[in-house]
Amino acid sequence: MTMELIEEPIEKVILVGTDTYEALDELEELAETAGAETVAKMVQHIDKPVVSTYLGSGKLEELATLIDTTEATGIICDDELTPAQMSNLERILKTKVMDRTMVILDIFAQHAITSEGKLQVELAQLQYRLTRLTGKGLQMSRLGGGIGTRGPGEKKLEQDRRVIRNRVAQLRRELSDVVSHREITRKKREANSVPVFAIVGYTNVGKSTLLNKLTGADILAENKLFATLDTTTRGLNLPGGEKVLLTDTVGFIRKLPHNLVDAFRSTLEEAKYADHIIHVVDSSAEDYEEDMKVVYETLDMLGIEGKKILTVFNKIDKFSVHAVGAGEDAAGLTDLDQDALVGLRDARAYKKVKISAKTGLGIDSLLTAMAEIIREDRKQLERLFGYNEAAAIAEIRKNGLVKKEEYREDGIYIEAEVPAEIYNRLKK
Repeated sequence: MTMELIEEPIEKVILVGTDTYEALDELEELAETAGAETVAKMVQHIDKPVVSTYLGSGKLEELATLIDTTEATGIICDDELTPAQMSNLERILKTKVMDRTMVILDIFAQHAITSEGKLQVELAQLQYRLTRLTGKGLQMSRLGGGIGTRGPGEKKLEQDRRVIRNRVAQLRRELSDVVSHREITRKKREANSVPVFAIVGYTNVGKSTLLNKLTGADILAENKLFATLDTTTRGLNLPGGEKVLLTDTVGFIRKLPHNLVDAFRSTLEEAKYADHIIHVVDSSAEDYEEDMKVVYETLDMLGIEGKKILTVFNKIDKFSVHAVGAGEDAAGLTDLDQDALVGLRDARAYKKVKISAKTGLGIDSLLTAMAEIIREDRKQLERLFGYNEAAAIAEIRKNGLVKKEEYREDGIYIEAEVPAEIYNRLKK
């Protein structure tokens, strides 16, 4: 007797917003990533959602008709709904109602791989759903599976507030242990004086692809929103011999739920403790400047400031008239739309480069820019070390760039570029 696998039916959803139809394009990508099919879109142009029902009564009647004609199994609203809005919409429309936050949390639940990622997602989900508990607890049976039901599971969510709060407290303690371990690792990196570049950017701009291209890391890189959630750190030797560390971070997005920001704060703050920022931008996106704005707003919210930002305009191969080879240099190409490339700008960038992480186009320019930033932060050390100071010389060789090394009768003469903290320590 063979067992038949029962596939979960694809949810057919209608996307609903209060801005523009273009604003729903990203929500459609989110829905697709979560496993739903968009069958229709509806927008009501109002300054702010209706307090009780999100949409006005006339639009709700249209939406009810659209649900019937498209045979949709649910709707997704492009904002975080209040408990009252969600309850009223379900009562009026008699269908499953989801909001943007629920879909994003669902995607995170699908993509969390490490124990830390799973803890962070469960914490964010429980915090979100805790505010939506009624006196009798969440009525999860009406959902019947699909988007919004992955992660902690039905059993935990049906328990009362006290039990869920206890679970939230437990998750916070477990995450605190993870954060402590992360801080120990970070302090070890700082002690080694190896410069750290944090890779940030809007979701799905090619951060993981870039890290894979530069370091040979085997990180999942899919053309999906939030394909990777977990922080990855890899070493890289620059052409001039400088050693650096690259740290990937979770992608940013518009209207990123506050619960997710809080839960993933320790991960996002990797950029705060890095020496420099690599800001990856999808140069082929029509609204790339809006994406950049979201990234900078998130960095500001996390208190990340005063760092040199190297903006990497990625995916320039999409500007090519025909396919571009991996070994070509962006400056000498004639098959790129140079007018479009010239228009790329970022006022907050310390340096800018144009690359294609997919083809390797412009990677040499990126590595050169990284090396230049490091050298600008280094100091010129010229000193005679005694033969008994082998540890100091080894540290210079490991973390600096030795330009001259002479063995003399009274010691070893060194000329090198070294990080400021090493320079100051050795001068003492």
